Amino acid sequence: MVASILETAGYKVGLYTSPHLIKFNERISVNGVHIPDEFIANFIEKNKKHIQRISSTFFETTTVMAFEYFVKQKVDIAIIEVGLGGRLDSTNVVDPLVTAITPISLDHQHILGSTLSEIAKEKAGIIKKGVPVVMAKQKIDAKKSIISAAKKMNAEIIETGKTKNLKYSQSGTEFSFMSEVFLTPLFGRHQSENAATAIQIVRQFDKKIENETIQKGLSQTVWLGRMQKLSNKLPIYYDVAHNIDGVKAAISAAIVTQNQKPHILISFKGDKEIDLIANEISKNNSSLIISGSKNLELMSANELYSAFKKNVNPAELNKIDTLEVALSELINRVKKTNKTGLIMGSHYMAKPIFDKFGILM
Repeated sequence: MVASILETAGYKVGLYTSPHLIKFNERISVNGVHIPDEFIANFIEKNKKHIQRISSTFFETTTVMAFEYFVKQKVDIAIIEVGLGGRLDSTNVVDPLVTAITPISLDHQHILGSTLSEIAKEKAGIIKKGVPVVMAKQKIDAKKSIISAAKKMNAEIIETGKTKNLKYSQSGTEFSFMSEVFLTPLFGRHQSENAATAIQIVRQFDKKIENETIQKGLSQTVWLGRMQKLSNKLPIYYDVAHNIDGVKAAISAAIVTQNQKPHILISFKGDKEIDLIANEISKNNSSLIISGSKNLELMSANELYSAFKKNVNPAELNKIDTLEVALSELINRVKKTNKTGLIMGSHYMAKPIFDKFGILM
């Protein structure tokens, strides 16, 4: 959203995100155009000996590639998404104009810490001395850690706060923020709050950007895999939600579409808070399909079923080994009941999903 708004305002914008859905190139773009294969190949060839000499990781190598591409492209501004954590992330070598922390949830606990406070401390490692930090709505323990870190760095905190007067339509999510009405094409309360955070970031960077430009930029935002409608004929959505707060937000957005619990198809990587997620899903589904794929680095259907049956009545679980068959079953259920279908759990599911629904990247 920040990239789209700044591009609309006339800036040449680099955007670095992860992971990708289908092609590696999605991670690095300038004004919405992905990095070309030729640059990727040339970069690796040129730097192979350095990569091998220091045992640079995949993400470290990709980060340097992004930075070099942005320099070569002479971008005016780069939007850099942290890979994991913050304090020790390879992106944290930058000297930013603004930092931002979106809502923190329990995730990657084996690396970042077992509590929200510990995880927030790692995330707050991106805060720099004297550099303003935009903070989205946080749970109290996370908020305390971020405020403490900001004070030590003498960094001004700009709190996003809540959005109000939400209205949902085929056009997206309308909301009130700071006495103005905005519309994001992305769906759900969480996306209104993400949009509000983006607006605050933009205003910290360039206070001259007008609300009309901000709205135009929001309207042109495209972000696949975020409550993405997969069919014109059926109410089926795909969301990459894979931690407890993300799952709650996606289910809440799906319920809003028809004011009833959705059919859910899930598949996860093995490092997730499965017990928390299973408990949340068990309360909010019309039917539940579990699937997986070792080829896509996802838990197998059997593994996920074993994890879920501790929290969900096994009679309510439908285990289908292959994603392709599971997708067909979800489509059939949606057709029979006309209830919303929600697919979620991972970025790694994107290719079979997009192949099934004929979506081109």
